[in-house]
Amino acid sequence: MHLRQFINETPRLDDDESQAQSPYYEIYMKEAKHRFHKQFPLTPVWGYNGRVPGPTIEATKDETTRVKWINNLPSKHLFPIDHTIHGSIDTPDVRSVVHLHGANVDWRSDGHPEAWYTRDYKMTGPKFKRKIYEYTNHQPGTTLWYHDHAMGVTRLNVYAGLAGFYLLRDALEERLNLPSGKYEIPLMLQDKSFNEDGSLFYPDKPPFPVPVSPSIVPAFFGNTIVVNGKVWPKLRVEPRKYRFRVLNASNRRDYVLGLSNDQVFTQIGTDGGFVTTPTRLTSIEIQPAERADIIIDFSALKDETITLTNSGTNTDEHTSVVLQFSVDLPLHGEDTSEIPQELYPPEMLDEHMAHTVRDLTLSASTDSYGRPMLMLNNHMWGDPTTEKPAFDSIEVWNLINLTGGPHPIHVHLVQFKVLYRRPFNVELYETEGTIEFTGPLEEPYDYEKGWKDTVKVENGKITKIIMHFKDHVGNYVWHCHFLEHEDHDMMRPI
Repeated sequence: MHLRQFINETPRLDDDESQAQSPYYEIYMKEAKHRFHKQFPLTPVWGYNGRVPGPTIEATKDETTRVKWINNLPSKHLFPIDHTIHGSIDTPDVRSVVHLHGANVDWRSDGHPEAWYTRDYKMTGPKFKRKIYEYTNHQPGTTLWYHDHAMGVTRLNVYAGLAGFYLLRDALEERLNLPSGKYEIPLMLQDKSFNEDGSLFYPDKPPFPVPVSPSIVPAFFGNTIVVNGKVWPKLRVEPRKYRFRVLNASNRRDYVLGLSNDQVFTQIGTDGGFVTTPTRLTSIEIQPAERADIIIDFSALKDETITLTNSGTNTDEHTSVVLQFSVDLPLHGEDTSEIPQELYPPEMLDEHMAHTVRDLTLSASTDSYGRPMLMLNNHMWGDPTTEKPAFDSIEVWNLINLTGGPHPIHVHLVQFKVLYRRPFNVELYETEGTIEFTGPLEEPYDYEKGWKDTVKVENGKITKIIMHFKDHVGNYVWHCHFLEHEDHDMMRPI
């Protein structure tokens, strides 16, 4: 099954704009039929340009890319809509807006959840400002991705297929002599479930009684793993080094990835770009929205077959296998690619540089229908903004997780560094508001020692991150990237 879905469609120049020479794309959100497996019937999906995943956009650092994301979706959604959650009560069922995840971008092009719009812009959200998004690409080269971000239906729109890669390249990448061309492959990991007729299954109620129908669910785990739109695919490779840009685009599922032969692979990048020095790993954890840039060397595996495996949460015999590599292609020329000893010089962002330190809680509650609801800093989405960083300021956030499980927290606009985690007495904090540490500082995991825009905030611990708010001002958000949590008020304005 073909895993590469790069398209570099010829940019269409927009004669009506002063920036007519910058790359300009028109990408349509529309319903289409997609084959997830050769033995499956065609499945109705929503895709950018009708593709799952959407077209891969390749961009260059500091060269503006402009995209008009056109909503050509039908009037009826693929999945049942819960009309009791914020953003879905008095709005059209089918609405969309696109967020370029990890981008340093003006807020009017960030895909604010209330900047949604319907087909032909007949209705728009209160934060809708523009039809053509401008991505200045003013940041180091990295693996970004774009996805739907409409208030109250993000979980459904992304699950329907609205996600794609955005690869930002720079001069450093060109000099590093990494595996490239057909030896560089982005891998979008998702989990799906299917009905007997081949259509996508998404639950319309949680596994416990609620007085609402249809109702949002606390989490969704699919029973198959899909890579670049294919169920359990096989990739034929040559006996040489390959670069894989791995993205977790699942609603809720986390992955702990490894190789079935326990072979070491090399991580060269995180969410925000290259790490300082390569990291050799036998496994890597990747939460929803996180990316990992890795190199696998197949040179000693000629004529062998190995599997990319998953040992994350809620795995079974079906979800523990991701992708099979068959090293059965002949070597096409000598492999002259390299894994440099240094990738990106170290950049210092120390705690003493912070202008502001914030203590922000992740807590569990129930809504008016008795359903579990997660909140940030004990606030719902509609409450007044409490996080207001000053322009050109450095902030430290202590993310205090009082819930029973971890959450991947994403902050728009910035890339941050994870300073450390530390366990604390949750019960004492909840009763007295006092922080009592119960263990030593825990350094970031080897695979997250780089620039990040999404971090796993572990339960029973305080996760400390540091970031520099600069370049842009305006309306942004931070939220949990478990999409069911994000849609049910685990999101706050910045």
